[in-house]
Amino acid sequence: MPAVPRRFAVDDGSVSGAVSLPPRPRGVTVVVAHGAGTALDHPFLVAFAGGLAARGIAAVRFNFLYTERGGRVPDRAPLLEACYRAVLAAVRADPALAGRLVIGGKSMGGRIASHLAAAGEPVDGLLFLGYPLHPAGRPRQLRAAHLPRIQAPMLFLTGSRDALCPLSTLRPILAALPTATLHVVDDADHSFAVRKQSGRGAAQVMDELLSATCAWLG
Repeated sequence: MPAVPRRFAVDDGSVSGAVSLPPRPRGVTVVVAHGAGTALDHPFLVAFAGGLAARGIAAVRFNFLYTERGGRVPDRAPLLEACYRAVLAAVRADPALAGRLVIGGKSMGGRIASHLAAAGEPVDGLLFLGYPLHPAGRPRQLRAAHLPRIQAPMLFLTGSRDALCPLSTLRPILAALPTATLHVVDDADHSFAVRKQSGRGAAQVMDELLSATCAWLG
């Protein structure tokens, strides 16, 4: 579905955004933030947001401040969180986006959303598109200590070959989280790319991600 450009006011100015509104709303809005090396116009996020809208779910994308300014290195977590909070305030104030609010994103974007929820941000769910369980090359530096503080339902969409989120490490963590649901995309890596021998392409993987998300949303 085509997206409507938006500007979201933040403390240090404003950031670009895009809202994909469904023709037949189901009363759910999903905010999907981009990963560390991308932006709101990354083809994966555009396809995911458009696919949600086609299935009746409003989708909101936005740039973090460092991305808006053309930077490549992410801001520190407090600045990323402040930007995300400002976007959520605008989403809540928009009558066209009324209903349940689910937040998340791709990799870093989902991780920042999880920090907000763990700190008490009132949301109806968390959606992780490739949760970065540890930084690249540092498997012992887990980013999971805050997850038990999240009360809202969580959906972890993870590739079976995700080097930043090995299933052998993730599964025991999620087993202790009663609100967590795991969906594994076979043969997918952290970017949800699959190998030719899998017999599938990007379109089939995207359809699986969207179907799993919509089933979880109910």
